[in-house]
Amino acid sequence: MNGRPSFFTRFSKETSRVAGRPVTFALAVLVLAAWALTGPIFRYSDTWQLVINTGTTIVTFLMVFLIQATQNRDTEALHLKLDEIIRALKDADNRYLDLEELDEEELVRLREKYTRLAERAKRAAAD
Repeated sequence: MNGRPSFFTRFSKETSRVAGRPVTFALAVLVLAAWALTGPIFRYSDTWQLVINTGTTIVTFLMVFLIQATQNRDTEALHLKLDEIIRALKDADNRYLDLEELDEEELVRLREKYTRLAERAKRAAAD
C-alpha cells in the first residue's frame, strides 16, 4: 500500500491538477487569441484553421483519457474509504458495501427508499 505510484498515475494526476488551474485556462485563452489575431496574416486559410482544429482535437483527445484515469482512481479510492467506514460502524448495514455494483433500477429503488425516509424525518422534525 505504501508503494510508489506508476509513472502514468503520477503523470495523469499532475496533468489533471495543472489542467484545472486558472493559469492554464488563461494560457489556453492566450493561445486562442494569438491564433485569432494571426487570422488576417494567414488570410484565414484552410491551413490556419487546420492548426487550431488539430491542436484542440489532440489536446482534448489526450485530456479525456488522463482525466478519466484520474477520476477512476479517485472514485475507487473514495469507494474504498466509504466501504471502510461502513464496515467499521457497528450499526451499519454491510449490504451497502458494494452499491456501485447494482444496476440503475436497483439504485433508483434505494434512492426512493432513502428519499421517503428523509421526508418522514423532516415531517417528524417539523411536528
